[in-house]
Amino acid sequence: MKYRNAILIVLLVIIADQLLKIYIKTHFVNGDDVKLLGGWCRLHFIENEGMAYGMKLSESVMGKIILSSFRLIAVIFGFFLLKRLVVKGYTRGAIICGSLILAGALGNLIDSMVYGLLFTDSPYSCFSGNYESLKSMMQNHNQAAVAHVTAWGQGYGKFLQGKVVDMLYFPLIDTRMPNWVPWLGGKNFIFFEPVFNIADAAISVGVITLVLFQKRMMHKTTTTAEPATT
Repeated sequence: MKYRNAILIVLLVIIADQLLKIYIKTHFVNGDDVKLLGGWCRLHFIENEGMAYGMKLSESVMGKIILSSFRLIAVIFGFFLLKRLVVKGYTRGAIICGSLILAGALGNLIDSMVYGLLFTDSPYSCFSGNYESLKSMMQNHNQAAVAHVTAWGQGYGKFLQGKVVDMLYFPLIDTRMPNWVPWLGGKNFIFFEPVFNIADAAISVGVITLVLFQKRMMHKTTTTAEPATT
């Protein structure tokens, strides 16, 4: 597999990720929830200052800067490692998984780097609501509560301090557990509860696939690897 094909995968994931994030950021009020496909799939707009699926390193600004800086270093190293996989002739599956992981890391890094400079803030608002469709949301929205693109550097944050936009929510099971169930009895149970984005999904697919099929993927092919071209 050629290096340029791996880069194409990275670009396609980033484009899809950023287009959806920008649409959500500029059309949704923070906290808005829109049902899709009968409700088991939803667009639920939240922002986080941490890692994938809303996990955080620290509540402080310095923690955010450290995390974003680490993410930047990881992405730079990721491009080098991806090229090495191609040059060394690793399997197509390993290269695709590596591309997905790199794309996911870069997608969230873009949010951290520039969203604070480019957009106005999206604080949690009393104007957020639960909607049955995108059409009903747009008909009943207060556009004054929606973030918008602003002059460069006039946004809600500084470089490396942007918030990551999440919106994909799949509450496949939403029920109250029977009282006899240990620890969870009588409590509401939701599966799958985390809200994430396309970049998070790309990282998860890449990592899980590598873990499950590492013996099949993580080895060099018997044929001579193609030169790494761009």
